[in-house]
Amino acid sequence: MKTKTVAIVLAAGKGSRMHMEIQKQYAMLLGRPVITHTLDAFEESPVDEVILVVGEGEIPFAREEIVDRYGYQKVTHIVTGGKERYESVYRGLCAKEEGTSGAAADDSSRADSPEITYVLIHDGARAFITPELIGQCIRDVQRYDACVMAVPVKDTIKIVDEEQYSVSTPDRSVMWQMQTPQCFRLAEIREAYRQMLACGDRTMTDDAMVMEKYGNRRVKMTMGSYENIKLTTPGDFILGEAILKHMRRETEA
Repeated sequence: MKTKTVAIVLAAGKGSRMHMEIQKQYAMLLGRPVITHTLDAFEESPVDEVILVVGEGEIPFAREEIVDRYGYQKVTHIVTGGKERYESVYRGLCAKEEGTSGAAADDSSRADSPEITYVLIHDGARAFITPELIGQCIRDVQRYDACVMAVPVKDTIKIVDEEQYSVSTPDRSVMWQMQTPQCFRLAEIREAYRQMLACGDRTMTDDAMVMEKYGNRRVKMTMGSYENIKLTTPGDFILGEAILKHMRRETEA
């Protein structure tokens, strides 16, 4: 059976913890906007196409200053995201269903469909993803139907009460730190999100939780990289520059 892989790259966040005048995805990192480092990896990866989700009113800028300027051939859709991450994800998922040029709805959930579409949902501020890691995600989602890039936690984790006193210490050996991409069959995760929104559930913090609760499918962990960090605070840019320089040295070696 034929398969197709679509990446949804989320770049609609405001990044309030950055305290920047512009959104962090457009901030400069080693001379280029953050989002371009992310898109570079997907452009060089085995994914078939990319859906870029941006903030309200940002589509013309993203098309002209990001997609066209840097020559991304795999970005087939640029859509407006929502106020919350889950809204942006769902709009990205629906972009494949509706299409921007009148394309027919995706029917990969039908039993007689000749093609299965897989989707990789990735935070645009994780600018240190690599084509190799993306390729591993694709292989794993094709094998397990649902997988999430993650790494084992290094630090001891404490559960605390409302007054910040420690109440328990979970076993670190069974704890993983979630990253992205988070990868699923497109039809399944879209339906899971539809059910979540219909129920008014706003407690889900990542796509795996949505699949586990509303898609009733177990999610496999895919070993990620400790360098696959998300740019969240100003200090992350210092670390991010060091990571990018290291990645470039590795590529040139």
